[in-house]
Amino acid sequence: MKSVRLLLFLLALLLLPGCGSPGADSPVRGEYPCRRELLAMDTIMTLTVYAQSEKDGQEILRQAAGCIQELEALLSVTEAGSEIYQANHSNGKPVSLSDEPRQLLAEALALCESTGGALDVTVYPVVRAWGFTTGEYRVPEAAELAGLLQKVDYTQAILEGDRLALPEGVELDLGAVAKGWTGDRLMALFRSAGVSSAIVELGGNVQALGAKPDGSPWRVAVQAPEGGYAGALEVVDKAVVTSGGYQRYFEQDGVAYCHIIDPSTGYPAESGLSSATIVADRGVQGDGLSTALFVMGRERAEAYWREHQDFDFILLGADGTAAITEGLEDSFSLYGKWEGCPLEVIRK
Repeated sequence: MKSVRLLLFLLALLLLPGCGSPGADSPVRGEYPCRRELLAMDTIMTLTVYAQSEKDGQEILRQAAGCIQELEALLSVTEAGSEIYQANHSNGKPVSLSDEPRQLLAEALALCESTGGALDVTVYPVVRAWGFTTGEYRVPEAAELAGLLQKVDYTQAILEGDRLALPEGVELDLGAVAKGWTGDRLMALFRSAGVSSAIVELGGNVQALGAKPDGSPWRVAVQAPEGGYAGALEVVDKAVVTSGGYQRYFEQDGVAYCHIIDPSTGYPAESGLSSATIVADRGVQGDGLSTALFVMGRERAEAYWREHQDFDFILLGADGTAAITEGLEDSFSLYGKWEGCPLEVIRK
């Protein structure tokens, strides 16, 4: 089993071990770059804000860490105290959800609907059968998967107000959207605290508030499937989220099985893509669509984008090709071994 890799890395970003005094190394005089790292939601998270003082920066980061921990406690699929865990073990009885899980589930179900089930938040039993949640990796028998797929259908999750009803055997996992939702919450927290420049790395999610303190765009690199970087992207006030088949997988009898399951088959997605990167205004949208478009493959992903056009994408093909939507034409460039690869710009 290959260890989980961060899919996105920040380039040319000042990351200090804590809060530092402004000076020659500070991008803008009078602003303090403050950084905090923590482990949450099964990943390492790095939060960087530019505050007006060391005290302010420390307090903002303390609140941000508390926000992350609060969301994890509510949304975890494995912690018995979480509302999602309780819903999954309700034996078919309706349960009440607090505002955070209710709002996130409503958004997730809307994404499931708009993507035609390419994203399905009820695929958890199948993912578990493959061992991706337990670490006990195996290839399930076809009959087992067929039985589990009968319970994979997001339309069976009935959300009415704050009441959620799941038929017995149907289980939710909001992991495909939880870090994106968390990024959005952090951006709102930073804005309310008067921060105008910040960036967070939440596993494979990068989300930026505004531009760098000097006014220049943040520079984010998209990882190449084989390691290293495939391209560089400049963003301001955007979320950048990648899903890739090389992110997490196991091998059995010489065959690699990735963790992104196609809800229509119960098997790891075989879409012809190595990765799908979404650039969006909101992290929750980028998070959900990165999984969905990876499952869809290039042709369906292009059709979905043309229908919605409220995000941009970077698709790296298993055949060494790359495609971007026209909104990224002036902000993305291939890098390293990918520099000479075909790059197609998808237009409306």
